[in-house]
Amino acid sequence: MRFDVETQASPEQVWRAFTDFTDRRPRIWKSTLDPKTYKVREQGDTWAVARESTPGSPFWVVARYDWSEPTVIRWTVVESSYGGDGDGFVRIAPAGAGGSRVHAEWTSTHARSQRLMLFLLHRGPLHRMISRMWTTTLDRYAREGR
Repeated sequence: MRFDVETQASPEQVWRAFTDFTDRRPRIWKSTLDPKTYKVREQGDTWAVARESTPGSPFWVVARYDWSEPTVIRWTVVESSYGGDGDGFVRIAPAGAGGSRVHAEWTSTHARSQRLMLFLLHRGPLHRMISRMWTTTLDRYAREGR
C-alpha cells in the first residue's frame, strides 16, 4: 500500500501524533486504532513495540516502531493475527501554509490466512479510505493544538 496525504498539521505535530505511545494514542487515532486491542509492550526513547488493530478489523499486529531518523517513522510487524509479517514507513515533509505532506508505504507478506482480505487492503480502494482517515485525524490534531 502506498499513498500521500496533505494535512494542516505541522511536521512537528505529525511527528508527535505518530510517535505518541502513551494512553493518548487511542484518542489521537480514534478512527483507526481500537483501544480494546492497543497495548504498548516495550518502549524506548526512539522506539516502541505495540499491539494494535483498526476498529472492526479481523486483523491485529504487534509492530516495532522506530523514529531514530529525523523525518521518518518505520515499523516492522513482529507478530500478527494473519500469520504474516510486513513493514512500512511514513516520511514527513513540510507543505504550504505550515502544514505537512506525509508519504506512507507498507507491505504485508507471508500471510498464512486472510490472503484475499490482505490483497484487497493493499491493492483495492481501502488505501483511499485510510488516507482520508489519517488526514482527518491529523487535521483534528492540529486544530486541537496538541
